[in-house]
Amino acid sequence: MNEQRPIGFIDSGVGGLTVVKEALRQLPNEAFVYLGDTARCPYGPRPAEQVVTFTRQMANFLMKQEIKLLVIACNTATAVALETIREELPIPVVGVILPGTRAAVKATTTGRIGVIGTQGTIKSHSYHRAIAAKSSQTQIFGLACPKFVPIVESNEYHSSIAKKVVAESLKPLRGKKIDTLILGCTHYPLLRPLIQNYLGPAITLIDSGAETVGEVSVLLDYFNIGNPDPTNVGTCRFFTTGSTKMFDEIANDWLPVKVTSEHVDLGK
Repeated sequence: MNEQRPIGFIDSGVGGLTVVKEALRQLPNEAFVYLGDTARCPYGPRPAEQVVTFTRQMANFLMKQEIKLLVIACNTATAVALETIREELPIPVVGVILPGTRAAVKATTTGRIGVIGTQGTIKSHSYHRAIAAKSSQTQIFGLACPKFVPIVESNEYHSSIAKKVVAESLKPLRGKKIDTLILGCTHYPLLRPLIQNYLGPAITLIDSGAETVGEVSVLLDYFNIGNPDPTNVGTCRFFTTGSTKMFDEIANDWLPVKVTSEHVDLGK
């Protein structure tokens, strides 16, 4: 196997860039290719069968880019499509839910954990089941925040509107006495400063996407597919099904590398 092949990342839009940012830091020798389905974002309100179809289309596109490992950097897609895609692909496939739950169980001191995500992710109860399997003593409070993804995708996550939306959306968590909150959507770390400010410094925020990169590192070692050449700094390619201009504005604001994305049409 050619260890210099890239690691693939797929997401419903720009949210998975938060995972790529951490991958650039933790895995500097690796090459990456990213596909954001911004034309069909958000995935959260969509039927599970449709999310599986869209995820399969993205995965098949990246397989043509000769990736050696796939990260489903979307919580909704992970919740409903991970096992299907794992069965269909001949390479390792990683989701973002289990790493986030492990970090949350480790971080909590009170056993009261909040999870925010899309409608699809919260409805699936994937985080609830994963946390309960690791610790029967925890109480889990799930909350769908459907307005967060559109705020990020429209590049408004620094705005006063975003601040208002965050406060209104998270209000139901007040009084729950959680000490740990899982950001159960890879779009949400772009709103992290606003979320932390609203909830206060005592709440530990868990970035499920960032935690996933640690699992990727382990799998690279386990399958012996890491790039062993420290002088061969990896390259990054970015694809989007939507506006390259909007994608590049967000990506260049968030990532430490210059991004010039390419448009791809996956169908409807």
